[in-house]
Amino acid sequence: MGSTTTSTARNAKRARAGAAVLAVLTVAAATAGCKAQAAGGAPAAPSAPPPAATDDNKPTAPPSSPTASPSPTAPTATASPMPKKPDPQGTTLMASGSQGKQVRELQARLRQIGHFDRSPTGYYGSVTVAAVQSFQGKRGLTRTGKADTLTWQKLLGMTREPTATELDPPTTRPVTKPDKRCMTGRVLCISKNSRTLSWMIDGRVVSSMDVRFGSQYTPTREGTFSVYWKSRHHVSSIYHTAMPYAMFFSGGQAVHYSSDFAARGYNGASHGCVNVRDEGKIASLFAQVKNGDKVVVYG
Repeated sequence: MGSTTTSTARNAKRARAGAAVLAVLTVAAATAGCKAQAAGGAPAAPSAPPPAATDDNKPTAPPSSPTASPSPTAPTATASPMPKKPDPQGTTLMASGSQGKQVRELQARLRQIGHFDRSPTGYYGSVTVAAVQSFQGKRGLTRTGKADTLTWQKLLGMTREPTATELDPPTTRPVTKPDKRCMTGRVLCISKNSRTLSWMIDGRVVSSMDVRFGSQYTPTREGTFSVYWKSRHHVSSIYHTAMPYAMFFSGGQAVHYSSDFAARGYNGASHGCVNVRDEGKIASLFAQVKNGDKVVVYG
C-alpha cells in the first residue's frame, strides 16, 4: 500500500514536469523568427533569402527584376526655320563707326547735293548718319542711316566723282592771317577765331586743319608754348579717353586727334585740348613735328 502510493506520486510529478517542458517549447516555437507587428497592422512580408556568397565572400547582388522595355516614341516633328528675307536695300557697305577713304567719298558726294554741311572727315559718326537718313528720306528709301547698296548706287547716280580738294579740303573755314609770332621758325599756329591750325615753317603754311577747343569751364590756354612731349597712343589718365597723336604743349593740354570731334563736329568741346578731326592730317603732322617746336594759341 505504501509502495503503491509512492509510485503514484512519482508518476504525477513526472507528468507535471513534462507539461512544463512542453509549454516552454511551444512558446519558443511561437516566437522564433517573428517580428514585432503594430496593433491592427498587416503581417510583415517574409524577408528575402540572403544572397549567395562568391568565393571571396563578397555578397552577390540579388538578380534585378526585369523591367519593361520602353515603348518606341514617334519622332517629334520640328518646324523648319523661316528663310531670312533679303534686305530690299541690299548689303550694308558703311555704317556708324566705319572709317576710311570710302566714308570720305560718301561725305563728299553727300556734300555736293546739300546733305552734308562740313568737310569730309573719313569717319562715319552721328552727323554722317543724319546726312544719310536725310538723303534716304528724300529718295523714298528706308531711313536706316546706313550706306547700303541701293543708297550708294542712287548717290553715285546723282553725283560726280569728288575732286582731291573736295575729298580733302584744307579747312571748313578760311584760314585767317597768321599771328606775327607764327612767322618765324617751326610753329603750330592755332587760331580760336577761325578754329583752324596751320603748320608753318618760316612763315609758309605747310598744311591746315579744323580744330576745336575747350568749353568755358575747361578753356584752352592762350599764349606761346612749345611741344615738350609726343605720345602716339596716349590715353587720358583723368578722363580715360583716347588721345591719339598727342603733342603736349601746356601741362595736360595737347593737340591730338578726336574721334568725338570727327563724329559730332562743333556740337561738343574738349577738356582744354586742341582737338583735330581729320586723322590723316594729324598723323602727317605728328610725323613732322619735333619736341621743342613752337605752339602759338591766340584768339
